[in-house]
Amino acid sequence: MAQRSVYLPEEFLAQMRQALPEHLSFDAFIDACQRPLRRSLRVNTLKISVTDFLTLVAPYDWQLTPIPWCEEGFWIERDDEEALPLGSTAEHLSGLFYIQEASSMLPVAALFADGQMPARVMDVAAAPGSKTTQIAARMGNQGAILANEFSASRVKVLHANISRCGISNVALTHFDGRVFGAALPEAFDAILLDAPCSGEGVVRKDPDALKNWSVDSNLAIAATQRELIDSAFHALRPGGTLVYSTCTLNRDENEAVCLWLQAQYPDAVEILPLDGLFASAGEAVTPEGFLHVFPQIFDCEGFFVARLRKTAAITPLPAPKYKVGNFPFVPMKTRESAQIAAAASQAGIVWGDNLRLWQRDKEVWLFPTEIEPLIGKVRFSRIGIRLAETHNKGFRWQHEAVIALAGEDNTFALTQQEAEEWYRGRDVYPHETPSGDDAVVTYQGFPIGHAKKVGSRLKNSYPRELVRDGRLFTGNRNDS
Repeated sequence: MAQRSVYLPEEFLAQMRQALPEHLSFDAFIDACQRPLRRSLRVNTLKISVTDFLTLVAPYDWQLTPIPWCEEGFWIERDDEEALPLGSTAEHLSGLFYIQEASSMLPVAALFADGQMPARVMDVAAAPGSKTTQIAARMGNQGAILANEFSASRVKVLHANISRCGISNVALTHFDGRVFGAALPEAFDAILLDAPCSGEGVVRKDPDALKNWSVDSNLAIAATQRELIDSAFHALRPGGTLVYSTCTLNRDENEAVCLWLQAQYPDAVEILPLDGLFASAGEAVTPEGFLHVFPQIFDCEGFFVARLRKTAAITPLPAPKYKVGNFPFVPMKTRESAQIAAAASQAGIVWGDNLRLWQRDKEVWLFPTEIEPLIGKVRFSRIGIRLAETHNKGFRWQHEAVIALAGEDNTFALTQQEAEEWYRGRDVYPHETPSGDDAVVTYQGFPIGHAKKVGSRLKNSYPRELVRDGRLFTGNRNDS
């Protein structure tokens, strides 16, 4: 790969020279920072097994190399990126994989290490959703995830990625992450704090990432990180796991933040060493047991991961003074729930006991039951998935519900050309039409939407904000 001009301030380099452990070469660090980043993806096991995914993409000219710390993760090399971006492939559009940097798969691996299976998880800084969707896949869509994002514009992106991946167990909030310790004390079995940071590890993706770098700026960021980790620790139940991570390399924002938390609560913070997380983890482990991933070690972004256990309760924070406001949803009564479940099943949409029906005016929603104890304690942007809107003739099934909950009944397979038309927001005119009035339309065996039959055409209900133009997935198979 070609070398590029990456901006590395002198003071940053001096700091890195000190921070690098003895077994790592400083020249190799500089070389790694100058190299472009390898692309990587994570198979969405809520939709497809790794084995079936590899079989599906075998005809393509994709070189996939396993990522050591994530069984579903692969580095990818392909020749036709300019002709067809990875995000425009059929498999990406239908949520079979997520384009995710390899090192950013590490925190979730740490969260579920040693067979941990938490029922209620919080992702404190969740957008764009790579780690939230990875957590949901590890949980098998069971339990519940509170995914918080402070930036309003990024909440939409977060929701779009959750929806594309067929996730039903997430509740979204839009707060400063420092509110949760007071608002939701001891409410979570596991918490991921992938903290806002100075981004020193991302220079391989963004050569100008360090244009505004300064020690003072890093120290100011670290002060915020301490407040965030303190709040997260209060929101964690005793016995629970907190994973703290950043995509930066200095000790002030990494080791020092975790050691500060331990100094604050010496009887309640246990550092769980990560040297056994995967076969070669020892190459990046610090004396304390954290992972400090310099970019040359695994040829990926620079990253830091710490895994902490809360061994005892701590003094709670003062109760918040804000009012949550009225909650506009009511749980559906048993008889109504049975009626809508039967109608949904006929339409090909099914769900389990971990989801419950709630209603707001004409909207019908499915909430993860594990989130219900938190209702009334914080204001949610949205919970679970919108299942349907009621109207005189029955129900109008919603796209996100179809993507997440479609079974094998009432499906209608589209050809490649028809599927492309679907993603472009156009109606489809198949040679034969479904037997019923509507159907879950599929491509490659996976649901991509819900269509009404109108004469000989299938009326497209693909959400307008998701409609694609330009080249899609024609010809990205090498069938010769």
